[in-house]
Amino acid sequence: MRKRTMLSTVTAAVALTLSVAVADAPKTTAEAIKGTTVSFDLVQLPAGKVSVGGKEFEVKPVWIGKTEVRWDEYDIYWQRLDMTAADKAKGVDVENRPSKPYAPPDRGYGQAGWPAGSITFAEAQKYVKWLSKTTGHKYRLPTVAEWTYAARAGGDGKVTNLREVAWFADNSDDVPHKVAAPGKKPNAWGLYDTLGNVAEWAVREDGTGVVCGGSFQDDADAVTTESQAEYTKAWQRDDPQIPKGQSWLSNGAHIGIRVVRED
Repeated sequence: MRKRTMLSTVTAAVALTLSVAVADAPKTTAEAIKGTTVSFDLVQLPAGKVSVGGKEFEVKPVWIGKTEVRWDEYDIYWQRLDMTAADKAKGVDVENRPSKPYAPPDRGYGQAGWPAGSITFAEAQKYVKWLSKTTGHKYRLPTVAEWTYAARAGGDGKVTNLREVAWFADNSDDVPHKVAAPGKKPNAWGLYDTLGNVAEWAVREDGTGVVCGGSFQDDADAVTTESQAEYTKAWQRDDPQIPKGQSWLSNGAHIGIRVVRED
């Protein structure tokens, strides 16, 4: 039997319902990272409501990443590729960037086009602050309600053929894959990989983080719009630091992020 990595699942049966009126396909836009050739796509969520665990939330028409954050973007941040050699030598902004990892954070799975992984919740929050400063737009992590609303895309969240939309234990070969990979379908709002590939950090009402959607390491029953998992020490098992580092999950290659833009 395959061993699941996210069986610290907080909710396998969270009650969720959706109501939304969508007249047209959601708007899309591209965001370029200043001083680089890298850009990424965003989809504007239509306004609506989502009920999570019996509590109803209003969802505003924010922008959300069409895909999970790729190494293309994240490398600029953590490797300080947006800085000059002189700035790097001076240690400019070093306290706000990730520490040097003990091993390649992509684990050799792939770089260009692959989802960034091994990201702690603290570092995910710092990344969106950097992205906001770099682009001039207000970026943040999605709330759990926003993430669920986006993943369900106006439906009930049920997927009849998970293989068509997600990388999970049965088809991933235990590795992540390029975002929006050929042969994988987006959901009804044009979002790719909300289920599987890397699980994505979202923010609960109390400000704490939880990862949603399951990952390439999980069995099908843990790859749903209802799946949530809290941080576990196993994600940093091989980190030699005491206390454990705040930048990287040494055993969390399956943990990534998707961003939200408010303006």
